[in-house]
Amino acid sequence: MNGADGPAVNGAWVRARVRLFHLWFLLRRPITFGVRAVIHDRASASVFLIRHTYLPGWQLPGGGVEVGETALQALARELAEEGNIDLLAPPVLKSVHLNRHASRRDHVAVYLVEGFRQDTPKRPDMEIAEAGFFPLDALPEATTQGTRRRLDEIFHGREPSGEW
Repeated sequence: MNGADGPAVNGAWVRARVRLFHLWFLLRRPITFGVRAVIHDRASASVFLIRHTYLPGWQLPGGGVEVGETALQALARELAEEGNIDLLAPPVLKSVHLNRHASRRDHVAVYLVEGFRQDTPKRPDMEIAEAGFFPLDALPEATTQGTRRRLDEIFHGREPSGEW
């Protein structure tokens, strides 16, 4: 890729991969349910965000609930995989949203996590390009709008939306 063609081609490839990924889930599980975590470090007034290798923007860690798995089991698994984070206290369910960006059948539960441990920072891998804690008042510019809305709902009293 060169010059001006790079971002357009790269953007088209990202959109195609996301659609294929969701098509595979639709065929495998007609209704999808996922979990996301707002990992809040009270001491530094910061939240943990990730940047995937296959999606644009910074977002809350989380992922799909697998067959036979509870939402809390999925949350614990995803936090370990995406952030080297262990739950030390029960997370608090804050809201549930329809995620039309993924499909008309995708729902996401958002949990607030304040009791956690991260022994080592998350290093980049095939799924996670970057991860880290960011002050609530200094989020990365590329933080997704859905992530910003969830943070506003939890920390600034904004009414939770039924939509992601």
